[in-house]
Amino acid sequence: MTDHPGRAEIEALAGELAALEMPENLGAFAARAAKRHGNAVAADFFQLGLTLSYRELHTRSNRIAASLLARGHRKGAHVAVMLPNGPAALLVWFALMKLGAVIVPVNTAYGGKELDFILDQSDAEALIIGRDFLPAFEAMARRPEALADPIVVDGADAGALEEGGPLEMFEPPYPVAATDLASLQYTSGTTGFPKGCMLSQDYWLLLGHSIGLLHRARGCARLFFWAPFFYMDGQWSFLSAMSIGARAIIASKMSLSRFLGWIRETRAEYCVLPEPILKAVPPRPDDGDLPLKFVHAFGWRPAARAEAERRFGLIARDSFGMTEVGPALICPVDAQGKLEQATCGVAAPFRETRVVDEEGRECPPGTPGELQIRGRAIMLGYYKRPDANRAAFDGAWLRTGDLFVKDEDGYHRIVGRLKDMIKRAGENISASEVEAALCEAPEVAEAAAIAVPDPLRREEVMVLVKLAEGATMDDLPPAALRAHAADRLAPFKRPRYLAYVPEFPRTATGKIAKARIGADTCPGPVFDLSSAERLDERRRAALFGGGS
Repeated sequence: MTDHPGRAEIEALAGELAALEMPENLGAFAARAAKRHGNAVAADFFQLGLTLSYRELHTRSNRIAASLLARGHRKGAHVAVMLPNGPAALLVWFALMKLGAVIVPVNTAYGGKELDFILDQSDAEALIIGRDFLPAFEAMARRPEALADPIVVDGADAGALEEGGPLEMFEPPYPVAATDLASLQYTSGTTGFPKGCMLSQDYWLLLGHSIGLLHRARGCARLFFWAPFFYMDGQWSFLSAMSIGARAIIASKMSLSRFLGWIRETRAEYCVLPEPILKAVPPRPDDGDLPLKFVHAFGWRPAARAEAERRFGLIARDSFGMTEVGPALICPVDAQGKLEQATCGVAAPFRETRVVDEEGRECPPGTPGELQIRGRAIMLGYYKRPDANRAAFDGAWLRTGDLFVKDEDGYHRIVGRLKDMIKRAGENISASEVEAALCEAPEVAEAAAIAVPDPLRREEVMVLVKLAEGATMDDLPPAALRAHAADRLAPFKRPRYLAYVPEFPRTATGKIAKARIGADTCPGPVFDLSSAERLDERRRAALFGGGS
């Protein structure tokens, strides 16, 4: 491995991170931040007209922790939380960390069937839910007895959990260690329903401080975040701001058309910039006056990254991470000669990487193979999934399921996915989960969900359906299949395109060979399920790489 100039930046970051005196747990982290930064704004919910200071975050979450303890929830209790971006989500998150409980963040788009799975699989003993999401709870087919009386939050605060006002001190009657389980973060997998990643308090401490130091090194102290707080992206975003005493500017809901206006309004210096912004928002003469200094451009094409840098006068870099490991690869600012190769960067602090072939042998530089990662505070495993754990680990190495090339300088470039995953507008969608939902229809014999290109969302979900013997399209027209999917899948998982196929290409063992699916697999029409209309030939060809 050579001494590429960009590596010095990451090595300096690693040295600074190693020298930090890390708090013993997330409760101590909140207390230290409150002492250091006091009444400075920690969270700015600009759309709601609400802010939380560092002191308020600490003292109000103390009250919630004490209230939950009084209700009988203690260290190790699994507590599901279904709240939108807002003060309550942050306050409850920190309260549970102080309590030593285990938070189970729940996607607010989930319906009754998905709640049935998550709340049962996670062994949740309590549910804290926003009033707007009660219809999903009421639609559950099998509500656990322990959750019969959920804690309902109506508004920006945590309601009855905050009765009595802020509490200066809270100490649980037992120790809470960095190695304790902090959260079950559910992530879409390739074997059906999501898997719960068991993440420790140290996972969040290390992740927040490592990204926070990057923000500080790049001169960013006003940080704009739009990811939902039930995703790990929303959580690490806030922790990274908190670790350096920055102002976290948090959107309630994403809007491409309003995004750049928000950046100007809030004077944000950092954000994760969505690639579709380049097409969704026409250039303006004042684009170069955006306050942004640095943005993460996750998965962008090199040409798009360069266009963003020219248009907005900022630095844009990719990186790579997973719920299972947190940060894995960081692309330095000084990544000379690597950006046109769509690099994700070099190994992050406290992370080792290797690229291996099918036999587990390390690949020489430039040869594609599976990226594997090991290091401090990666996930403890998948909750109650010994089968998935066996498949996920090669000794201490976590198998990412992603194909990478690693060059002689230690820079990585992603070249494909081993995992059967569709990434739509930043959402990971398990193809097998979509397929399983469709196959519940008696008219469906087999289904294959695949990713097809989309100019705004990068990937869209297309399903190919082979009907059961004797069934015809009249028995399951596109509108009926759309309704069937809507009953079983969250909106972001529902297929956009549909084709009926007489047969699938097969492997030697009879499995559907998705890699061989193409336009010739679909001799009939392709439907846009958002309107139930047939695609014209130009749009149809574009799905299979034959048009634009």
